[in-house]
Amino acid sequence: METITGYVDHIVFRNNDNGYTVLNLVCDGEEITCTGIFHEISEGETIEAEGEYTTHPAYGDQFRVKSFESKAPEDLVSIERYLGSGAIKGVGAALAARIVKRFREDTFRIIEEEPERLAEIKGISERKAREIAQQTEEKKELRQAMIFLQKYGISLTLAVKIYQTYGMDVYRIIQENPYKLADDMSGVGFKIADEIARRVGIHTDSDFRIRSGILYSLQQAAGEGHTCLPKEVLTRRTCALLEVEPEYVEKHYMDMGMERKIILKEMKDDLYVYAASYYYMEANTASMLKALNVSYDVSDTAIENKVHRIEEDTGMELDDMQMTAVKEAVKNGLLVITGGPGTGKTTTINTIIRYFESEGMDIFLAAPTGRAAKRMSETTGFEARTIHRMLELNGGMEGSAGFEKNEKNPLETDVIIIDEMSMVDITLMHSLLKAIMYGTRLILVGDANQLPSVGPGCVLKDIIDSGTCNVVKLTRIFRQASQSDIVVNAHKINRGETVVLDNKSRDFFFLKRHDADVIISVCIQLISQKLPKYVEAQPFDIQVLTPMRKGLLGVERLNSILQHYLNPADKEKKEKEHGAVVFREGDKVMQTKNNYQIQWEIRSRYGIPIEKGMGVFNGDMGIVKEINAFSETLSVEFEEGKIVEYPFKQLDELELAYAITVHKAQGSEYPAVVIPLLGGPRMLMNRNLLYTAVTRAKKCVTIVGDDTAFYEMAANVSEQKRYSGLKEQLQGEN
Repeated sequence: METITGYVDHIVFRNNDNGYTVLNLVCDGEEITCTGIFHEISEGETIEAEGEYTTHPAYGDQFRVKSFESKAPEDLVSIERYLGSGAIKGVGAALAARIVKRFREDTFRIIEEEPERLAEIKGISERKAREIAQQTEEKKELRQAMIFLQKYGISLTLAVKIYQTYGMDVYRIIQENPYKLADDMSGVGFKIADEIARRVGIHTDSDFRIRSGILYSLQQAAGEGHTCLPKEVLTRRTCALLEVEPEYVEKHYMDMGMERKIILKEMKDDLYVYAASYYYMEANTASMLKALNVSYDVSDTAIENKVHRIEEDTGMELDDMQMTAVKEAVKNGLLVITGGPGTGKTTTINTIIRYFESEGMDIFLAAPTGRAAKRMSETTGFEARTIHRMLELNGGMEGSAGFEKNEKNPLETDVIIIDEMSMVDITLMHSLLKAIMYGTRLILVGDANQLPSVGPGCVLKDIIDSGTCNVVKLTRIFRQASQSDIVVNAHKINRGETVVLDNKSRDFFFLKRHDADVIISVCIQLISQKLPKYVEAQPFDIQVLTPMRKGLLGVERLNSILQHYLNPADKEKKEKEHGAVVFREGDKVMQTKNNYQIQWEIRSRYGIPIEKGMGVFNGDMGIVKEINAFSETLSVEFEEGKIVEYPFKQLDELELAYAITVHKAQGSEYPAVVIPLLGGPRMLMNRNLLYTAVTRAKKCVTIVGDDTAFYEMAANVSEQKRYSGLKEQLQGEN
């Protein structure tokens, strides 16, 4: 093991999930590439790192860091870093360097006691010297707090946020309970707080640590789609995280429940634990759904007569179940319409819209994603918006959603129809319901057999399974749809029937290959040469869908290879390397997280902004239009012509999207999809996922791979268990 000391000149790559970082450390004028886990570190910090030198086959000599600590900040580099951090208005990095070079370790004493001497430095007048001294005095407490916090590996930026939150209480909080930072501040997760606590010397079985670990485990579970966890599961996860025995964890549940930090609820003959926010979201969602679930006294004959007139005017023809759906929509305040592809959901929605329109009622249409809203507009002829846009997203605070439309400023309409409901998570459903007035009809449309939402909850499935709301299930495949093998085979997959893979179809093909590289080669040929003409689309419109992120046919490897063939390097195309990914002008990219505060604008053909708004969402896809090295921004044009400029430091929100996971394709429809298929984890490779993948295609599905893997997926009905309680809340009395 060796020890090196230096300052962080440049962070090359950072994985925010696990803290893995590649950085350049300057030690005695020599630049060393370091790798390791740094949960919180910033450029400009001075550290002492312990580790060993290694040689990477591709990247050469590196220093693998086992442990590190921030150097005492009284040294010259730290003083210069503080002065140039922006803390003192009018003092940038260059001027800070000149001040420290002149006064060295005496810098702060000079500023505080002899500020007029700052005027000895070129670029500082006597007036500016007095201003610097005044600011330094005003911010003396901030400076001391920042210096104190840097001892525990806290970056300058984060140190300022912590001081602004706690003021002079920061010393007590850091020494007694740094986990309070994770509770109170966004941007400080459990991992960062735990690292600070380790440096402070807080014991691993500290009550503060265990309580924070319980909340962190629930937060991680929400990232996997759960709104709650069985007590035994939560205990097991928290014990693994904290490396403590179960009794240390379980003794806190009752106290945290009494403090309303967590909620304990008996469900399904088991005790479940919620983070309080998700419990109240589910409880309030259930209450609001029940309030909307009222009956209207309208005769069947009157409804049928009006529907028959609509059929005559439009040429549409409804079967018995579709007629039932229209009747239920008219007679009830809350209705769920569910069904697979080709079962007439669109015809049913169109009839309902025309019925209410003839009654002089206002109707809002919405869907969770831009793609789904656009498709809804095309199939109905009426304007449809994303749910976020309908609720008038305002950016919220610290990256959380805030909407102009809510219980105090509700949506003013008579009917709201939401499509692609399987994608709606509990957070968005709660926000939607808060903005709906009592007496408004709410119609939820979706396919309950698709994958659940990316966010927490099983909203559509729980509502249907609760048996408390009116549900119409459309099952008949209509004649036109029955001519499509995409539709027929999707229903066969869903029912567990054998799909014949004989390639006699016009829109459903299976090309048997058993080697990953051969499969990729066939996919490239299909996308670039064969399918565009066949489905009358551009290669970029054809989507590769794969079950996994990792592996030989995972998203990460596929994107690297597909980029090389579909958007090759060109001296005319600017590039930006970010971690392991190279972004290139013309690349197809996807937003990977909800960002409610990022701004977008739609421009005229002359480049003049004609509309502005906020919010880009997990799964939104676009094309890289420009990379500007001078302004350090990358511009992406998303659907509807929305242009977003990403600072280079924010590029971890984007990834290449030539291939995406099936989960990310929810709610989207493509002219053609190509599905590379070999083996994979059994919990992932299931019927639910295969069904969702196949139903993303409009004109053609081509699966390339192992037919055994296909049949095993179709037969595998085990799904990843998702814990939620909306069903029980709807069934309970409240």
